[in-house]
Amino acid sequence: MEFQKAIETRRSMRNYDASKKVDEATVKAMIEAAILAPSWKNSQTARYYCIQSEALVSQFKAECLPPFNAKNAADAPLLIVTTFVENASGFNPDGEPTNELGNGWGFYDLGLHNENLILKARDLGLDTLIMGIRDADKIREMLTISDDEIIVAVIAVGYAAQEARMPPRKAADEILKFF
Repeated sequence: MEFQKAIETRRSMRNYDASKKVDEATVKAMIEAAILAPSWKNSQTARYYCIQSEALVSQFKAECLPPFNAKNAADAPLLIVTTFVENASGFNPDGEPTNELGNGWGFYDLGLHNENLILKARDLGLDTLIMGIRDADKIREMLTISDDEIIVAVIAVGYAAQEARMPPRKAADEILKFF
């Protein structure tokens, strides 16, 4: 798919075709695209946890997502939890933050990686939903995620059951200033 088309057709999907699964090779292609995103001093702190077994996907939705997000991802066959290693991106070798943003750079880097991931998913004919409202403590326990990683998002992945409508976007003139 042409890059511009991937950008223009990507939507937050809330209705998935439960009969279509996502194979591991497709997930790896998405992660490989994510890895190509830039990161602070090439720190590469993004981490991904893929939940694909039906039993664990169901348990995760019930225990780690609030009811509205569990409903939004109800038929998604795959969930990816995204994290980053704390106190690395945006930090000097001595462990001190390089500037006032500190771990904000880890969030920034992971956002870039996640953007590549969801655009690659779209390129492969998949749809996604990024969910930030989740129970990080339960996720950490269920997936045995290290305490040095910050849990950021859960991304539902699957094939759309219906087309999603794009909400209105601001015009460039509303958000852009030239000097």
